[in-house]
Amino acid sequence: MNALITGATGYLGRELSKKLKSLGWHIYVSNSKQANLENVENLFQYNDIKFDYIFHLAVVTKSGHYCYNNQGTQWEKNQLLNTNILLYWRHQQPQAKMVCMGSSCSYNPKFLFPDEEQYLLHYPDESLYTYAMTKRMLLAGLRAFEKQDELKWLYFVPSTIYGPNFENDNRHFIFDFIRKAESCKLNNTPIEIWGSGSQLRDLVYNSDAVEMIVGLLDRENEVYNLGSGDLRSMREYIEIICDAMNIDKKQIVYTPEKHVGVFQRSMSMQKVHKALPNFKPTSVQDGLEKTIQFYLENYGASK
Repeated sequence: MNALITGATGYLGRELSKKLKSLGWHIYVSNSKQANLENVENLFQYNDIKFDYIFHLAVVTKSGHYCYNNQGTQWEKNQLLNTNILLYWRHQQPQAKMVCMGSSCSYNPKFLFPDEEQYLLHYPDESLYTYAMTKRMLLAGLRAFEKQDELKWLYFVPSTIYGPNFENDNRHFIFDFIRKAESCKLNNTPIEIWGSGSQLRDLVYNSDAVEMIVGLLDRENEVYNLGSGDLRSMREYIEIICDAMNIDKKQIVYTPEKHVGVFQRSMSMQKVHKALPNFKPTSVQDGLEKTIQFYLENYGASK
């Protein structure tokens, strides 16, 4: 199999590339240094290759307040990347199946365990509105080219991805919790957690997300949520981390007055469970322990 991966050097892109290479696939990449997607002509170097799949993982975003404070940039950059890869697919690689990533923040936050049919219903949360809408527009583009040109696609909506092999500048809340926990253990400083700790999130282990993607590649023109279905509070996550690192949970300090985003972000996993009945996700306990181990071995104070 020949596959093009945009965003191949990103967190999910690295994991997916490794998995596909282990299966004997030939992988070609587009990133900021090679075949930069901001100019679609940069992809023409691959025109002699007939791709079986194009995985579009490239995105311009950051955690924290970036999305809210840079909505124009979010719209401009992500619409450009999305439009360029869709046009390249349509005009140069129509035989390929396009596999794109959505975002759980595109769901209306009032839905509890929303299924895929609810993805385009009502508005996303205001704090992530522009980014979320570019993800919805990406799905609209896939469906448009399916209807007009009979092109084939898949669209995955991951929950919050975590696990080993992350870069230390990643501001993901789990990685932030681990960094704060290590600082507490070394310096006896409190672990400050924004919010009351009651806000709810679903996590998906990075290799689990890849296994589900690969396991569903024979499907077409479908949307699939990628999560664990195990919705837990921030309090539970930080307490598991403290237990794993032998830290007294009395060191945790919650700051309800600080911004924490939407109260809950969940997704239904019934469609994936039906399609992949034998898939067993990594438990939160095991996943966090492996993530902590990776952090300490690669970024800990002894490094």
